[in-house]
Amino acid sequence: MKIGVKETIVMAERLTIMLNSEIAKKLRTLQAKRIKESASTVSFSRIVNEVLEKGLK
Repeated sequence: MKIGVKETIVMAERLTIMLNSEIAKKLRTLQAKRIKESASTVSFSRIVNEVLEKGLK
């Protein structure tokens, strides 16, 4: 039992989008950088979501 820890469940929605090739390349580069910095995998979807969240704030 965890006391004082809030967990947020975020539902995902499957979408198909078309990306400009330059944007996709920048996102893949960011993904590769994050993979090198991390001991775990980093999905392309995760990178896209993080960039969109940051840009929409």
